Amino acid sequence: MNPIQTAFFGHHEADPRALLHYEWHQRHESGWAVDEFEQEMLELTDTQRPVPAACWRLLDRIEAAERVPDWPYTEWGDPLEPEPAAAAPTPAVPVTELSDRVRGGWLGRCVGCTLGKPLENGFVWTPRQIRDYLEPIGRYPLRDYVPAREPMPDGYELHWTWRESTLGNIAGCPRDDDIDYTILGLHLIERHGTEFTADDVAALWLEHLPFLQTYTAERVAYRNLIDGYVPPDTATHRNPYREWIGALIRADIYGYVCPGEPARAAALAARDASLSHTGNGVWAASWAAALTAAAFTAADAETALAVAQGVVPPRSRLAVALAEVFDDRARDLSWNQAVAAIHARHGHYNWVHAIGNACLITAGLLWGEGDFTRTIALTVQGGWDTDSTTATAGSVAGILTGANAIPTHWTTPLQDRVHSSVAGYCDPHITDLATRTLTLLPR
Repeated sequence: MNPIQTAFFGHHEADPRALLHYEWHQRHESGWAVDEFEQEMLELTDTQRPVPAACWRLLDRIEAAERVPDWPYTEWGDPLEPEPAAAAPTPAVPVTELSDRVRGGWLGRCVGCTLGKPLENGFVWTPRQIRDYLEPIGRYPLRDYVPAREPMPDGYELHWTWRESTLGNIAGCPRDDDIDYTILGLHLIERHGTEFTADDVAALWLEHLPFLQTYTAERVAYRNLIDGYVPPDTATHRNPYREWIGALIRADIYGYVCPGEPARAAALAARDASLSHTGNGVWAASWAAALTAAAFTAADAETALAVAQGVVPPRSRLAVALAEVFDDRARDLSWNQAVAAIHARHGHYNWVHAIGNACLITAGLLWGEGDFTRTIALTVQGGWDTDSTTATAGSVAGILTGANAIPTHWTTPLQDRVHSSVAGYCDPHITDLATRTLTLLPR
């Protein structure tokens, strides 16, 4: 691995090379005039040992840069940006369906997360690499969990959690932050209701989440909390990951507790996201929450996605990117062509960035055409942050089909259990989590 990849998998919340490298990219991607600093940034970050003082000096200069005057997007925080439009509420969910759909969301999320875990490393697991790994053993396209090949062919390495997340080795949903945050969000609403504040979210993190079980933007925000910062400063102080996928993966629970109310779900997710994210990172969370909420009453995935689009500022990069996937579908591109187009358009972002991964979720749902297995298989085969994208796609697909329609070969290995690092939650039953969610809904 190169020095930045090493830092990415290490203490990326404190390594000056990672913070400098990703802050330059964050500014460059979001319309700041930082091109003049690129060569100096590369020289300081492509080193086996960091030079902290020089990194901090350059970081200060980057953070003082001006905006690019002809930036083609209008994003929240810019002087002329209006409030994002709220999606209209959809009809109430029939009470007789709620239990099956809420449980379908929880199960689908756990299934999707587990399916994606062995391939979670976007530095190496491209769609081509995934196909080349699976095809020789007759497992492409996927119809079941990822197998561990024996012997492992040269050049391939599954995620270190493969022993608990591959076909035949699963005994309960493996521990993952994608599920930890769903559990913690449930706990948050049980304790504070839907009137919770960002400070309430921060307090629960400190009380219930181990520091090293958080990543990228969340770990920086956690570090900032320890250092005495409060929201929203926790999201912006030396946090170059603030538009990555972390807030999106925390959002599904807000859709679960607001079935058929996408605008309300989006607002809750944005409040949670403000602890660690800004801009497209927040809007991606609002989008995911609106998507899961809309899935309870939408006729199909395409309808739910169209509703969710309404909570994203229309001239943001995220809105434009999601619209392009819809255009690809309208032009009858194949799924392979659509995924190739997504990677071509958004490959300049880190593989954990919210924008590209939201597009892969959208593609999985659109080309999945309502079939649970096809939806999660296509999503994971799209690469990038596979456990996160497939958890969200599985959540939405599970709500659309209901728990009873999810094929049992996906759910049986979970044993109705989820392993979690959230304090106070020792291997809870997935059914119990769904039941507790139902008790929070208005009757």
